[in-house]
Amino acid sequence: MDQQPAFYFDLASPESYLSAERILTLLPSAAEWIPIRADRLPSPADPQTEQALVNRLAGERSLQTPRWPSPFPFDSEEAMLAATYAKQIGRAVPFVLAAFRQAYAGGRALSDEDTIVIAGSACEMHPAALLKGCRLKSIGTALDEATALAVARGVRAAPAIWIPADDESPEQIFHGDDRLEDAAAALQRKAAAT
Repeated sequence: MDQQPAFYFDLASPESYLSAERILTLLPSAAEWIPIRADRLPSPADPQTEQALVNRLAGERSLQTPRWPSPFPFDSEEAMLAATYAKQIGRAVPFVLAAFRQAYAGGRALSDEDTIVIAGSACEMHPAALLKGCRLKSIGTALDEATALAVARGVRAAPAIWIPADDESPEQIFHGDDRLEDAAAALQRKAAAT
């Protein structure tokens, strides 16, 4: 079976939020949504730089002005465990979108367990099951392994789109929200070649 493209993100990354809001309509094929610990990547983004970028891009794209959670940046560890759990039960995309929207449209820090539960409820995840899932050793291990695989694939920062190699082209990585269009074009070329 062919490998699927991957969308690597961290819920603490507002630039990942912008990408998540666009990726479903922009990419010509589905990407696997993979939560990773961006602070363990070779070139993690500076939160204040990312905040300024997202404010600028929101204005340029006529998007709602972000409502920044307090505190920002926030500790995303439990939220990333929740995203990993959601991925394991087939609810990654709806949970991640709900969590991003709680953080950057609602101004609620994802370091708050209640905010995580609200995001889970938006995609029909039972609060007790979600919180129990976050505490499973296997979920923490899966998040560690996903981060290690991202680094092995050359991911330096989040967000990133990874496109697997095929007979026609080597694997490719596109870092940042501003490279989503390039990733979409690469996937279109790949589809046309098959």
